[in-house]
Amino acid sequence: MPHMIIEYSGNVAEHHDIDALLGALQRATLGLEVAPVAGVRIRAIRADEYRIADSSDENHAYIAMVARLGPGRDDATKARLIETLLDAGEAQLATEVSPLVIAWSLEVQEIDANYRVNRNHIAAAMKK
Repeated sequence: MPHMIIEYSGNVAEHHDIDALLGALQRATLGLEVAPVAGVRIRAIRADEYRIADSSDENHAYIAMVARLGPGRDDATKARLIETLLDAGEAQLATEVSPLVIAWSLEVQEIDANYRVNRNHIAAAMKK
């Protein structure tokens, strides 16, 4: 863990490099050392149908992120995760010229260990 799910309005991809954004978020996540490397998952989902505010400006955009964590992280760690990831995402997109005005959000969700099964074979494969 953490697992990051990034949903973004389709116009973001028209002006920004989504893979570069994912890379920046991955580096930021790994730098926090809140989870083993093999547990980090980051994925992005493009929304091609969306409405933002009153729909009066095609340059309005959004990036909504959810970070799902296993139990046991304290509030300070979760707050640090939020600030670090938002800062990393905004900094990455600031390297590119764009007319977009982006609404960013990030929510941290703690996974209930009683209702989660993890069969991760990546850690063992990474040791080989």
